[in-house]
Amino acid sequence: MTEILPPVTDPALLGELDVLARRHRAAGGVVMQVIGYVGTSAESLLEKLPAPVRAGLEGATERALEGAMVAAGRSRGIVADRPDWMNRTLTAAMGAAGGAGGLASSLAELPFTVTMLLRAIQGIAAEHGFDPASEEVRVECLRVFASAGPLEGDDGMDLSFLAARATITGPSMRSLVAKVAPRLSAVLGQKLAAQAAPVLGAVAGAAVNYAFTSYYQEIARVHFGLKRLARDSGTDEGVLREELVARITT
Repeated sequence: MTEILPPVTDPALLGELDVLARRHRAAGGVVMQVIGYVGTSAESLLEKLPAPVRAGLEGATERALEGAMVAAGRSRGIVADRPDWMNRTLTAAMGAAGGAGGLASSLAELPFTVTMLLRAIQGIAAEHGFDPASEEVRVECLRVFASAGPLEGDDGMDLSFLAARATITGPSMRSLVAKVAPRLSAVLGQKLAAQAAPVLGAVAGAAVNYAFTSYYQEIARVHFGLKRLARDSGTDEGVLREELVARITT
């Protein structure tokens, strides 16, 4: 028989959940609405990308994620975590450089941007008291990418990143990368299409990367904020998750 857990009634916990819900909604706020215009334009350009690029995008994303998991982890012993604004600035500069050279340089820039995003997510995990070097937290960092991206046509309310945890093993990690890659590749395809636009490539690359970083940093703060709340309060994470989802969707 499934155990029925009591609902959350502590006013302090409910207040914390309200804060996380507002942060989640803010991730798709004014900045994302502006960048969403670029996303809409990029979506119409997506079919104009060379067929080999479109066909290989998912595989390239999967390889970028796998490489980012290694590179981001190794860099933690060399470079200290940076504040949010610096991560946004650095990724925007990367996007501008990638977009300036058109499609070829945008493709070359892609794995570096993914690594920067993952490193920023790992920094937020550490900020909330979790060890990014542990296998479990590495999986949780990767799971943040399962959320809707900043250039999605919907309102970004996909809550799959809040799904119940899977068993954490090596094969599970590879399986999660394979599951996240199609989702992320669709968003990265829009990024590439925007950067491939004549003249505006550098501007679009900077804007899209800025949006990506802002969005995933906010989603990471929701994700690890929820986990910290469960850890510190001793409340079942699943119960808190349900309460959070209810607040986000109402």
